[in-house]
Amino acid sequence: MSDIPFTHLHVHSQYSLLDGKASVKGLVNKAIDLGMRGIALTDHGNMFG
Repeated sequence: MSDIPFTHLHVHSQYSLLDGKASVKGLVNKAIDLGMRGIALTDHGNMFG
């Protein structure tokens, strides 16, 4: 049986002001370290651009 890739589909970064603490760079580096091909950043409650 082959391994099925896993992707987090609900992740908040430091740009979700009331929910997240992790930096985007830190999240990406951790995903790479774990062998993940991607993550879905689902930040909310802000107007950063």
